Amino acid sequence: MSARISKGIVVAGVFAAAMSIAALTSHAQTMGQPERFTAMAVNMDRGRSGTVEIVVNRWSTDAERTGLVETALDKGPEKLLSTLQKLPRVGYIRTPESVGWDLHYAHHVALPDGGEQIVIATDRPIGFWEASRQPRSIDYPFTVIEMHVNGDGDGQGTMSVATKVIADKDKQSITLENFGTTPVLLQAVKRQRESQ
Repeated sequence: MSARISKGIVVAGVFAAAMSIAALTSHAQTMGQPERFTAMAVNMDRGRSGTVEIVVNRWSTDAERTGLVETALDKGPEKLLSTLQKLPRVGYIRTPESVGWDLHYAHHVALPDGGEQIVIATDRPIGFWEASRQPRSIDYPFTVIEMHVNGDGDGQGTMSVATKVIADKDKQSITLENFGTTPVLLQAVKRQRESQ
């Protein structure tokens, strides 16, 4: 599976949003309140499901988004990974069985129907065995989440747990390739704004 974007437009993955919403309004901050999302994650490849919690403490700035896109196009995926890892923590993702993992990029844009498109990206956890053995999966170091929620905060999305970024500077395009055949489905997404 892959998603494609033009320079300056954030799409599912490290950068996300469809070309049709590039000009729509984005909001830089969460107005001082973390935004919490819960969803039922369904892994079609493995036939498993479970709950996932995503918390955004602040939205990434336009400058951070632009910097990631330019780094991908000009310097390639290895530099993109290190640039993403150096960005400040914007939130976290966790399951009931995990302690959580830091998120380094979170962006959202308003949609014409009153909803929002949310794109979240980070590096993915890589264990000792994978780091030392260097299997093919090591070339898929990104995790990318894309969600669509309506005005009531309900929606759906996808989560690519292991993703490779392929940048083509000549075509000014970025392709996202999943290690698995299909991304994890995020069903019954619910947003809850909570006080700090």
